[in-house]
Amino acid sequence: MAEPVQRERMVEALCEQLVRSVSVIMEPESSQECRLKALKFCEEFKERSPLCVPCGLQLSNRSHSPCVRHFGLHVLEHVIKFRWNVMPLGDRVFVKNRMMLLISYGIHPILEEKGHIKDVIARVVVEIIKREWPWNWLGMVNELAFTANFGDAQMELVMFILLRLAEDLGPFETRPIWCLKELHKSLGANMGKIYDFILIVLQRCEQNHQNLTQGQFRVAAAALRTLAGYIKCLPTRLIMADNCTLLWLLCVLLNVPELQMEAAECLLLAVNKKGLLLEERVPLLILFREDALRYILTAAQLADSDPLQERNYVILKMIGQILCDLGNQLCALTQVTAFEVKTPETFDRYLEALLSLTRHPSLFLTSSAFVIWGTLFSHRVLSHDPQLTAAIPDVLRAAMVSIVKVGYPSMDNSPSCEYSRLDFDDDTEFNTFFLSFRKQMGIVVRSLCRLDTRTVLHVATEWMRHQLSAPLDPGPHNATSVEALCSPHSPSFLHWEAMSFFCSEVFAQLCRPLSAEEALLREGVRLLQRVISYETKDPLIVSCVLTNLASLLPLIAHAGHLMPLVLQKLLSAAGFADTDGVTVPRTVLRNIRSCAGTLLQTVCVTFPDLVGPCFEVLHTRIKALLGQERLLTGAERCALMGALVLASNHFKNYSRQRSILEELLRPAVSMLLSEEMQRVLSGPREFISFLNNPGSENQEEGDDGGRLSYSKLCYCADTLLAAIRKSRRPNQFTEATAGGFVKGRTPNGAVFLNPCAGELLKVLDRLLVLIRTMNSLYLPEVMTKMAETVCQSGLEVENKSIMDCSQPIMGESVPPVTVPEQLQGPYNSLYKACCQILGKCGPSMPHEFYSVPDLASRLLSSAFTNLDYVSDLHLRHIVNDLVTPLLFYCPSKKYESVVLPILRPLLMSLYQRLSQKWLCINQRTTSSEEDLLEEESESQDDLMVRLLSRTVVQFIYICCKATATIYHSDADGAFVPRVEQAGAEDQEALTAPVDHLLHSMKLSNLGQFLLKNEEVYTALLLMAYSSLMWKDPQTCNMAATRLCWSLLSQMMAVSLPADAAVCYFASVLCGLQANGHCKSCTDPLVLLAFEFYVALRPKYPELRGLMERVPQTQRHVLVQFDEDIVSPKQKKKKLKEQFRNLLTGCIGKPLADQFYKVHIQHLPAGFKGTSGPVLEPDSVPISCSLDPTH
Repeated sequence: MAEPVQRERMVEALCEQLVRSVSVIMEPESSQECRLKALKFCEEFKERSPLCVPCGLQLSNRSHSPCVRHFGLHVLEHVIKFRWNVMPLGDRVFVKNRMMLLISYGIHPILEEKGHIKDVIARVVVEIIKREWPWNWLGMVNELAFTANFGDAQMELVMFILLRLAEDLGPFETRPIWCLKELHKSLGANMGKIYDFILIVLQRCEQNHQNLTQGQFRVAAAALRTLAGYIKCLPTRLIMADNCTLLWLLCVLLNVPELQMEAAECLLLAVNKKGLLLEERVPLLILFREDALRYILTAAQLADSDPLQERNYVILKMIGQILCDLGNQLCALTQVTAFEVKTPETFDRYLEALLSLTRHPSLFLTSSAFVIWGTLFSHRVLSHDPQLTAAIPDVLRAAMVSIVKVGYPSMDNSPSCEYSRLDFDDDTEFNTFFLSFRKQMGIVVRSLCRLDTRTVLHVATEWMRHQLSAPLDPGPHNATSVEALCSPHSPSFLHWEAMSFFCSEVFAQLCRPLSAEEALLREGVRLLQRVISYETKDPLIVSCVLTNLASLLPLIAHAGHLMPLVLQKLLSAAGFADTDGVTVPRTVLRNIRSCAGTLLQTVCVTFPDLVGPCFEVLHTRIKALLGQERLLTGAERCALMGALVLASNHFKNYSRQRSILEELLRPAVSMLLSEEMQRVLSGPREFISFLNNPGSENQEEGDDGGRLSYSKLCYCADTLLAAIRKSRRPNQFTEATAGGFVKGRTPNGAVFLNPCAGELLKVLDRLLVLIRTMNSLYLPEVMTKMAETVCQSGLEVENKSIMDCSQPIMGESVPPVTVPEQLQGPYNSLYKACCQILGKCGPSMPHEFYSVPDLASRLLSSAFTNLDYVSDLHLRHIVNDLVTPLLFYCPSKKYESVVLPILRPLLMSLYQRLSQKWLCINQRTTSSEEDLLEEESESQDDLMVRLLSRTVVQFIYICCKATATIYHSDADGAFVPRVEQAGAEDQEALTAPVDHLLHSMKLSNLGQFLLKNEEVYTALLLMAYSSLMWKDPQTCNMAATRLCWSLLSQMMAVSLPADAAVCYFASVLCGLQANGHCKSCTDPLVLLAFEFYVALRPKYPELRGLMERVPQTQRHVLVQFDEDIVSPKQKKKKLKEQFRNLLTGCIGKPLADQFYKVHIQHLPAGFKGTSGPVLEPDSVPISCSLDPTH
């Protein structure tokens, strides 16, 4: 008897001390030292005291303050989580019963009880349920239902418990798998009871919602939140039971202001329930009934309050999503004829509701509505409904308003700004969302064009006419003493820009087939004429006018008399300058001129017959513009020159085209051949001096002299490149002969002349010297001299441009551009342009170029000097832009004098460089802080090495196997290998027919020639098989599927030393270890190894010794496999499976499969995990044991 009394006294004393400690912790006046002592006492009590249960129950009494009660309940929760399994059964039953009594009698009324107390009580009960139900607590659901009858507070708390139970049994629950299965099974078996329990509460609320107290509203809201937690796993038969009673109840509750939020969430989850079969969705169409739709629309009107409130706006967004999901369900069901679902009678009211969403100031609601409009207008059945087609004009006019780019959160120029401040964190997020919204808008407009061409064209025409006739409104913030210009946020520009986008989408659809309807063509031509005649000096509006002109450009074919006006308009824009008294931003000017130059080239290519009569005017105007160096940049002048060259191609006259090209190229040729340029290119020191200390001629105020002089050199290279790209001879042999392009005939075909060959050959030596000089900048002694200079910095940061990541990450500020970065771009572009010029000479003027005396020796002494020091980026330009087209288009009679002298040293240099680079990458560690600081630069270097590796493997493939159908030059003269069209993510699709790829495509003529040279062919084989070991799946896949076996099979017919066979086979096995984790590499590598072993094992017994060193390979299995190889009865498919099993030990595993997954069932309190022992490998890594260099 004394022990229970003593125990009660201890509990009371502990409780008093805990109450004081909690008070000290929560009081702001407590000192830090006292608070820490109190906190330490509470934590130690919770972790160690055997009296946690009685103390926790006593502290949770409602006579205590909320903080003390919360602490007592938290102690109980901790005990249940970490000591429940070691507690006696009687104690567990005692705790469970006391908690149920606490819910029944130990809480305050619903409006007085604190929310955090309700939450912790629900957590404690759910923790008990997860451990006792259904094993030791079969009547849990009935007990909760009985407890709920004690009052509104108990009813709300039971709802909280059920909701917490549904949330805790989610995918992140840490209970053992068998426990979770039992819990889910019991929950599913009792789902009907839970549903009925919630439904009764909702029905009581629906029947008497006008007389409900505040507490009863809280109970109903809790019931709706609980329903939302269970609706995803609720059986469909319950949701659709009794003629969709639940859906009807939710529609009614949508009109109760206190329950709108919760009812909207439940209805949205029910309509958008995942995993429903089509036949299970049919009952959802009950929401298209007149009364149900009326309830939904009335709720939307209630939520669209003024002034704007965030809660009401959230409700409105959910109701809008309900309407959109209803449309998706209707589209899905009417698409299938088996259900015989017809268009609802209230379809017109539904479309009116969608139109209301479309016209809403909120960009989010408008975007959601346009998504469903796009679905409806592209639907096979509903798109032809008269009610939907009648809504097309309204949708278009709503789109005209919504497409205007207003509503930035930081501004107040539109009603949508207030909504944007609730939807987006900043202007960047709004801009990103608006871009995707416009994309969706374009899809809708294109669908409407296909559905009702006349209506869409009429709306677009009216809008364009309105903008062409309306006066410009620059806005109140742009008023100046002179003529005001529009800013990016001016009303006029915003409407012009929106109209341009809208009309471009419309006319892109109309002009694609060039509709045969004369009325539409005449309307389009009149519109084109109005755009041409529109005059303005506002640069932003001019850019929009050019966009509209580009949209209407195909109509020129039906209005040839407008071509002179079009050219005049484009030439005026190409020379657009600052307006009187107002300086226009340089980016805007460049945008206008760039767009005009591009359109001029498009016109010259698409309509050469119409441009021909206007050539003299075009020639005169462009020649005048080319002389304005201060006005136009080098790129803009090159674009204009390219347009003139394209226009001259239509003459199909060699002499006339050559004279025009000589005139255009004369400034560039003169500069390159000048004595000053000869001095600049005489050595690296002079070139550095040219970059850092240029002359002051033509130096504008504020311009950097180095960039200005350097830009002249870049302009010369770009001019030559544009000329050789754009210059063309006639495709027809008869036209070429008549124009003087044919010099003669040879057994291999006709010999064609290129109009720009003469000028290019004049500067060929100077271009070679320029590349040699730039290569010499990478010499160690030169780099030392350039330390801390502008050029050095430009060379060091060049790898930042390898992925062309010029746009900043969202939310980041754009860093200021420094002088080294300004030089970096032109330096790289100059180097690439020089390589492209030389590479383009091969296909463009093969007769003149390959006839240059000592071409190979000239190249070797210039472009191929100092390759050991040149950066990876520039070496990639050499291989991809210069060497690949140079060798591919080389005539067969020049193979001996051009191909071999270049290929021999180049292949060995590339092999040594890449082998060393990959060795450094494989050996690199990040164990020290210094390594961590260099991680960013190392990742950039690694990426550049990967890109160079892919380029080299592609180069070998083109040299050995590519044909004219695989490797070709596009319309602009840029070489596009079709083997690159499959990206890295498409490699699995590329390697699907691995067996076919491994044996397909014989060697090309160039490849057959290279086979005859043992030194070159050995280097090709060594490079191809070495690339298998480089840790780049894309490079490995290309080499394994398209190169290795084809090259080796040709060598097998001649001779193959035993050590070479062992080396190549070891490379395949090492490739399996390096890249075997990637499925796109595993299959081709295993197949390659199988073909290799089966074909060469009889001749080279050493291969068997190599296989025996593969980890996990059993000797008797390997012996049996060797016997099966020579057996004619064995099927090849079975042999492949056996061989794959033999190689299991050397196939690399994915990262996720390299670690154990451990599940600890009962973690003791205060447990601190320690790292386990490192697993030792079963054997020496195969990369060490099989590498022939070891």
